[in-house]
Amino acid sequence: MTKARTNASASPAVGRNMIINGAMNVAQRATSVTGLGANASSLNIPTIDRWKTLLLGDGAGRFTMSQTSDGPNGISANCLKIDCTTADTSIATGERFDIFQLLEGQNVQRIGKGVAGAQQVTVSFYVKASGAFTFGLELFDNTNNRQITKLFNTTTDWVRHEIVFPADVDDGSSPLADSNASALQVGFWLHAGSTYTSGTLNTAAWNNYVNANRAAGIDSIYSSTDNNFFLTGVQLEVGPVATEFEQEDISTTLTKCQRYFQILAKHGLGSSGGNAMVGMAAMYNDTYLTCPLRFPVQMRTHGTLTSGSATGIFRFYRNNSNDVFDDFSTSSARTNYGIEVSNSTDMSGTAGHGGFIETKDAAAVLTIDAEL
Repeated sequence: MTKARTNASASPAVGRNMIINGAMNVAQRATSVTGLGANASSLNIPTIDRWKTLLLGDGAGRFTMSQTSDGPNGISANCLKIDCTTADTSIATGERFDIFQLLEGQNVQRIGKGVAGAQQVTVSFYVKASGAFTFGLELFDNTNNRQITKLFNTTTDWVRHEIVFPADVDDGSSPLADSNASALQVGFWLHAGSTYTSGTLNTAAWNNYVNANRAAGIDSIYSSTDNNFFLTGVQLEVGPVATEFEQEDISTTLTKCQRYFQILAKHGLGSSGGNAMVGMAAMYNDTYLTCPLRFPVQMRTHGTLTSGSATGIFRFYRNNSNDVFDDFSTSSARTNYGIEVSNSTDMSGTAGHGGFIETKDAAAVLTIDAEL
């Protein structure tokens, strides 16, 4: 079912939407990244939080992914935009490009999937493109490798699609894992080779996945450099009826996103738009600097630390002196509540001296990643 845009200002359905950042409002990593598609095998989040891209094969297609202020009135000012910059009209067998969100099992137990009493679910979203295309919306059960796909069409105007997926009762042996691991994937197929399109689209019921049946009948976003694709207002909820898109306070959305990715410090986010505070630190001995950091939001699991990739981008001030250094390492004090970072290669001080660390250069950024 599809319909034109609606205003979601009345009667918000609080807590019904299992998608995080469906309004595309949070983009901690970047608001625009060019030249995507060059990696033969790539799985990451280039821009908007929680929305991954999967790129397989060695095709010629390239695109820019951005957070764009072109959303439908009354829904969200922001949307995810895909802009084809290099066409790929000779599609190799194993090529694939889809955008998806992974959901923790403990957040989707209300679906009751794979057991008696399983529920139907509805995915609704707002979409437009540079023309008329057919793309695929897939639900994939990562616990049991089962899936189902429905096709949808685009026009040059914003249209809300409301797509109902049947319950998966199965034989009672395939519930979604009730844990912090990835259990359910909601994905938009924009390009695929015959590995994924040569069969019959699996639309009627959940089945054990067969790659050839996952994206049959879709068009390719890479068919022309004139192609654009826009997406926002994505909502996943229990039942066969789509409610109005849930409007969520930006601080709530950011907190949800920070469970998976946090910027602990970034040059340019300081009080004067320059140096940014990292934290208080001390010399453990005359060469070893240690700095405990408490996360503002408890993360999904122990995260992976990234601390820039340039020379002399952080500075430790102490005892009327300072040390400039390149990066941090992670000590054994690592939890999903906080982390202890250190540097033992660029320091020359006195054990016990305390001070503070700040960014020094535009390349300085300290992040922690616990994505699914």
